[in-house]
Amino acid sequence: MKVLLVEPYFTGSHRAWAEGYANRSTHEVRLLTHPGRWWKWRMRGSALTLAHTLETSDPWRPDVVMASDMMDLAQFRTFARPYLGDTPVAIYFHETQLSYPDSPLTEADFSYALTNWLSAMAADAVLFNSGYHRDAFFEALPRLLRHFPDFTHDHLIEAVASKSQVLPVGIDLNWAAARSEPIGLPRLLWNHRWDHDKDPNTFAGAVAALVQKGIDFELVLAGARPPNVPRSLKRIRRVAGDRIIADEESDLDTYRKLVASCDVVVSTALQEFFGISIVEAIAAGCRPVLPNRLAYPWLIPNEFRDEVLYRDGGLIEALVTALDHPQPPVGLRQSMFRFSWDSLIAKYDTCLSAISEQ
Repeated sequence: MKVLLVEPYFTGSHRAWAEGYANRSTHEVRLLTHPGRWWKWRMRGSALTLAHTLETSDPWRPDVVMASDMMDLAQFRTFARPYLGDTPVAIYFHETQLSYPDSPLTEADFSYALTNWLSAMAADAVLFNSGYHRDAFFEALPRLLRHFPDFTHDHLIEAVASKSQVLPVGIDLNWAAARSEPIGLPRLLWNHRWDHDKDPNTFAGAVAALVQKGIDFELVLAGARPPNVPRSLKRIRRVAGDRIIADEESDLDTYRKLVASCDVVVSTALQEFFGISIVEAIAAGCRPVLPNRLAYPWLIPNEFRDEVLYRDGGLIEALVTALDHPQPPVGLRQSMFRFSWDSLIAKYDTCLSAISEQ
């Protein structure tokens, strides 16, 4: 079977997902991509340019299309119809704008959330990367549609829900299987983007509290960061000092070595639809300290939640406990390998085969 995988934002986790599937599938998979930058322009304009690329390519025709959420799928199907005809198309939601927290520096803009909704309507199948994401999407839809004056689409929500399913992100975890025994002080890891939706300000406050309490630990600061150093990172550098043993956005091999050297991984996120960086860290042997919300209760098996999920106001206490006892609960690490490509590739292939037959 021939699969066309369309990824308008071909970088980072989006690129790893697309290449991961293409390299492992038993189907013939071709990628159609744009560079991963200027996400708002990708949402607005990539449908036309990607469809035009199809028109000027060779006569290869897919049996099914899987497109990532970073574009207007309704426009793409329209512009690509001379090439694709009625080929079944699935939309894969890595993230959606319906429940994305607005930056304090920008005004609310419902147009991108509306694009997500219209893309779901235009798709033959709607795939979500987590059960939490699926539930959050359909919970937020009525609130989104109430912003518009008339002829809203509430009566169509059930039809979209009926063609939706969860297909977790496949992750390369082969590197995480081996880990040496930790030595020295417990090592705390932050491996998220330094953006407002990951709430690095709360993390900076937690680091300051740990230092004030006299807790002995080392600190690894990873994750993508903007050109201008965030205030939260400046604060951490000031209060943590020589406790920081790594402070960089590194290449993949260096990043994986750093993650495998850590004992505790923390999140303070305001938005998380899946949590790839957390899965990687737990699979590599870290004990997680995670908020009891967002995708994390879905990600963590029920028997481990009381040990690793903290409630509002409980971050500092949870970090102190984890740094004092950094070994993860027995079985938690292995549970993350259900998201490895080795575990998921057959599910992807079967899912897309079924969509192609619609």
